[in-house]
Amino acid sequence: MTAKGLKKLLLVGNPNVGKSVIFGNLTGKYATVSNYPGTTVEVSTGNATIKGIPYVVTDTPGVNSLLPMSEDEQVTRDILLHEDFDTVIQVADVKNLRRSLLISLQLSEMGVPFVMALNMADEAENLGITTDLAALSGSIGVDTVSTVATRKKGVSKLKEVCRTPRHSTLSITYGERVENAIKAMEPLLPEAKISKRSLALMLIGGDSSLRIWLHSLIPDASIDALEEIVNNLQAQYPEPLGYYINRKRLLAVDKIVKSCQSRVKGARKGFRQWLGAITMHPLWGLPVLLVVLYIMYEFVGVFGAGTLVDFMENTVFNKGINPFVIRLFDYVPAQFLRELFVGQYGIVTMAVTYSIAIVLPITTTFFMAFGILEDSGYLPRLAIMVNRVFRLIGLNGKAVLPMVLGLGCCTMATLTTRILETKKERVIVTLLLALAIPCSAQLGVIMGMLAGISGEATIIWALVLLSVLFLIGWLSSKIIKGEPSDFILELPPMRVPKLKNIVNKTIGRIEWYLKEAVPLFILGTLILFTADKLMLLGLAEKIASPVIVGLLGLPEKTTTAFIIGFLRRDYGAAGLYAMQKAGELTPVQVLVSVVTITLFVPCIAQFFITAKERGMKTAVAMMAFIFPFAILVGSALNFSLRFLGATLK
Repeated sequence: MTAKGLKKLLLVGNPNVGKSVIFGNLTGKYATVSNYPGTTVEVSTGNATIKGIPYVVTDTPGVNSLLPMSEDEQVTRDILLHEDFDTVIQVADVKNLRRSLLISLQLSEMGVPFVMALNMADEAENLGITTDLAALSGSIGVDTVSTVATRKKGVSKLKEVCRTPRHSTLSITYGERVENAIKAMEPLLPEAKISKRSLALMLIGGDSSLRIWLHSLIPDASIDALEEIVNNLQAQYPEPLGYYINRKRLLAVDKIVKSCQSRVKGARKGFRQWLGAITMHPLWGLPVLLVVLYIMYEFVGVFGAGTLVDFMENTVFNKGINPFVIRLFDYVPAQFLRELFVGQYGIVTMAVTYSIAIVLPITTTFFMAFGILEDSGYLPRLAIMVNRVFRLIGLNGKAVLPMVLGLGCCTMATLTTRILETKKERVIVTLLLALAIPCSAQLGVIMGMLAGISGEATIIWALVLLSVLFLIGWLSSKIIKGEPSDFILELPPMRVPKLKNIVNKTIGRIEWYLKEAVPLFILGTLILFTADKLMLLGLAEKIASPVIVGLLGLPEKTTTAFIIGFLRRDYGAAGLYAMQKAGELTPVQVLVSVVTITLFVPCIAQFFITAKERGMKTAVAMMAFIFPFAILVGSALNFSLRFLGATLK
């Protein structure tokens, strides 16, 4: 994970405290992102030169505790447990010092040398929060630096102090009975990169994730003895030991916060605080949401899918690249090769044209819009606003986060369902992601198609999806057994997104699209080309004709788009978009087709991730439900529109 011989620096902190920004300040834009061994959690690593000394810098997932309650927290704890680091930088949100000091206390108990970056100092100042850095440093025994990472303020000072990190002097006692248990456990525990005291406290606090590691280092008799000590200790307390330990830590942390931080009474709330409150209001938050959706529609659906796609497709490809490549292949004698590259299902004329000319402009504008929503702090507020509504379908507001992430990529959003506390919630959200949440590339193409007919069509499409989402969610909450969980979510402040951050995020996501999606477009085209040569497409169109033509009222040709949509959602939508541009679909057919393909089976990557996360049986059951249900909804919409005589023009 790190280069041999280089000094090693680790970033640790709560979620949403600016760790990634400080990581970027230290390393520049050059970093590698890889899964931590044996997990799906991504860890970023990069190189930095600090005062002439080369370092390898690792950015860990955000954590609320080093007593793991999630896979992210376990990865961060395991990095501290297994690997040597010369320096740890704890990045803290100075506005939420209490929460950050809980991490500081655990780092101190681990015996890890660290420095503290008190980030978001500008936002704290706006809120009237003042922190005595000298008093705080004296209380915890390590250097503290005030930073504003987005403006690189304080980063130079942070680089200075991180060369000489200190072991924290912060410590507390947990009462005679707990302390005696810790002393009894320490001789039984193996040597590690962190202190035996911290290991003992993890076990007392209920950490079961250490079991495999302990079994690899100490005999079963020692493990049994450790468990007996913990069980005997728990028998002496009426409350869970983890709760008791956390309460003791909070009492110690509150004393420190009280001694070194103050807030100006009656500090006037600024515009950002007012805006943050409005976005969460049960009444006024809805108009804000509608305005956000309208702006996204205009930017992605009209500008991205209209102006940019027209330029890329008609000017760049149809008048430039494609005619040039076709002329080049006129010199190729083999007709098979000409058709393979520049025919009806050609790699250049279809795969590259679809992926670059049609889908890339749309996904780029969507990635930009989504990045702004992320960096502004709006998404967590959206979760709070919809919490009451989501309760109706057995979920809480936190479930909106995977769903919104699903608008970027449903495959990765399926992985993020791990943030939900119960199996019931994870299954429901996974089903809704597979059924009613279009990914960014597909959504962008669909917005482009709908923008080409009328606003009425867009409203109908959205209402159908929302109705399906809540109907299936409500039914699932009644059928799937389990209890809902509590709703606890950390709120970042509202911010003005930084252009540089948005550009960097968009570039990174475009790189992902080019590496991951474009090859699948080429694969899908090769499958279509092969199926066409074997005359399988025509056969599929005839077999599906009663459904596609009879029930959905669509041309037989749309069968190809639905088939290939299983390989790549946006590819199927792009096929429909191309038919619309060619005048092969009426406005009613456009609406019916986009509703059906949105609800249609998820892409193959999402299917496999669903099988991995929820089990193959569950994944197959979801597919068996989604396919006929999508056809049913599309058919009902088709007959309803035709019965009402709707034209949607």
